[in-house]
Amino acid sequence: MHKMPRIWLDYCQFLAEQGRITRTRRTFDRALRALPITQHRRLWPPYLSFVRRHPLPETAVRVFRRFLKLCPEEAEQYVSYLRSVGRLDEAAQVLARLVNDERFVSRQGKSNYQLWQELCELLSQHPDRVRSLDAGGIIRGGLTRFTDQRGRLWGALADCYVRCGHLEKVFDSYARFEESVIAALLDTQAQLGRGQDGEVELELRLARFERLMARRPLLLNSVLLRQNPHNVHEWHKRVALHQGQPDKVRGHWGHVPNVPCPQARSILSRATRVQFRRVEDLAAVWCEFGELELRHQNHQEALRVLRKATALPAKRAEYFDSSEPVQNRLYKSLKVWSMLADLEESLGTFQSTRAVYERILDLRIATPQIVINYALLLEEHGRFEDSFKAYERGIALFRWPHVGDLWLTYLSKFVARYGGRKLERARDLFEQALDGCPPQHAKTIYLLYARLEEQFGLARRAMAVYERGTRAVPPAQQSDMFHIYIRRAAELFGVTHTRPIYQRAIEVLGDDAARELCLRFADMECKLGEVDRARAIYTYCSQICDPRITGSFWQTWKEFEIRHGNEDTIREMLRIKRSVQATYNTQVNFMASQMLKVSGSATGTGEGMGAQVRGTGEGYRAEAPPGAEPSLSQQGNPEEIDLGEDEGDEPDGNGDTGAG
Repeated sequence: MHKMPRIWLDYCQFLAEQGRITRTRRTFDRALRALPITQHRRLWPPYLSFVRRHPLPETAVRVFRRFLKLCPEEAEQYVSYLRSVGRLDEAAQVLARLVNDERFVSRQGKSNYQLWQELCELLSQHPDRVRSLDAGGIIRGGLTRFTDQRGRLWGALADCYVRCGHLEKVFDSYARFEESVIAALLDTQAQLGRGQDGEVELELRLARFERLMARRPLLLNSVLLRQNPHNVHEWHKRVALHQGQPDKVRGHWGHVPNVPCPQARSILSRATRVQFRRVEDLAAVWCEFGELELRHQNHQEALRVLRKATALPAKRAEYFDSSEPVQNRLYKSLKVWSMLADLEESLGTFQSTRAVYERILDLRIATPQIVINYALLLEEHGRFEDSFKAYERGIALFRWPHVGDLWLTYLSKFVARYGGRKLERARDLFEQALDGCPPQHAKTIYLLYARLEEQFGLARRAMAVYERGTRAVPPAQQSDMFHIYIRRAAELFGVTHTRPIYQRAIEVLGDDAARELCLRFADMECKLGEVDRARAIYTYCSQICDPRITGSFWQTWKEFEIRHGNEDTIREMLRIKRSVQATYNTQVNFMASQMLKVSGSATGTGEGMGAQVRGTGEGYRAEAPPGAEPSLSQQGNPEEIDLGEDEGDEPDGNGDTGAG
């Protein structure tokens, strides 16, 4: 009898009375699938009644959505249920669809305007819960659609802005309302003529509107102060608005009282027992408690307050354990401990201040700056070894890069204190600092280490430290490190000792840095009178100097040959320049030809492109194909020296070279 609706209805009612929610719902679904659609209207009323009675809004919403596919005219029933369960955003969406549907006919006899009014009421009273629709835009749209209800709509819009906290927009709505009233009066007078009463009313409305606009800042300030009479910022604004009129500042509000110190203590004491969500909030209360006592010159009381705040609770908890009350986690608040440390340094004794810093280190909540402050405090009282122990305890708490400042301060203080008296211990400290040090932080430590060896150790060890530094720093800092290394080696051992350093630097550094070092290296050899060495350096460096880009290098070499060379050396320099230029041209032409082969090999455009390269005893020289324009290597070079005849001619029998 699965086609009999009466059996299904009795069965579903029987299950519903037993409170078997899931089974009842599934039975209703089975009934809907079994019965023909013409019988569904008998099942839906008890089905909807059943889902309404049980606190399952998500299930009920899904059932209602299925029901509306069969009976869309019952949408108002769905809206009523959504409002009853607090799903106002979806209720507003359904109402908006009904208002925009011209074919919808209300089963409750409501007109389209009444539905739209119900939507506006929902938007204006619950703007914080209806977020999928533009409440202000919908209500403003009604101002042009329902002109006879402008006053009510402006009020609804103002109500919406008030609930959203947009007080400036409330004022704008009020001003627009006054403008609409004035415009209506002007239209009435234009149609019916000007009467004395009408003119008086219009003048009153205009004066009221002008006064409203003049009082806008004061009205906004009053609304904000009604919401929060303790808003000090708004009270400052009110004083500025009534500048020169102190009596008006009191006005309706009276005097802003200064809370007496005992009453403030009582309020803050109660606040320390509040179950805040975050430890930072409770820490702020305790710090404000201490600030209150300091403002009233109660220094010892301020110390007592902060000591009480940092006392160990009966039950300790981890700082980020949200399952525990904030009072059990406050003892690990760095904000409170920092303020107590400052007060102890200013008002307490050395022993009490030291105890606070030790406690911070024991709790492992210190920052690098707190460790440095503690070490400086110990140093000021002559406890140098204790200050070094404080640095070491702090270093054990942190990793790179946070530990970098601690290491630099510790090493600088240790060297300044002992100099060369504890050299081996200082070396051990530097080696510990460099162990695991990231490359980007190693440069400063290596320089301090090398300076220690220069001043108190061995120059040979200093050079070894510089050498290690050039290998340890990142590539971006290698050039600076090599320059320092070369300068210190020249000062300690003489310029001849820098030759192997120059050679290694040129091999390690990039082209730009290597080119600069080659020029400095060659200049040094020239000053030492080693012309052949300098020429060899120029020759080596030329392999990374494209003449089209590094013209300054070739000009420097040319000036060197003019001063120290002869005709043969100049020819050799020019030959090397042509060879290097041909090499770079060959690389460019090879890449261009490969690209042309990929893109246009079918048309034969890649044939004959570029210069023909042939090997000679003097290197590679680019020549243009017959009938083509001469290549760069064959065109006149403005940097070449005019030797008269062809540079490749051999000297004649008389020993003349033919040079002019």
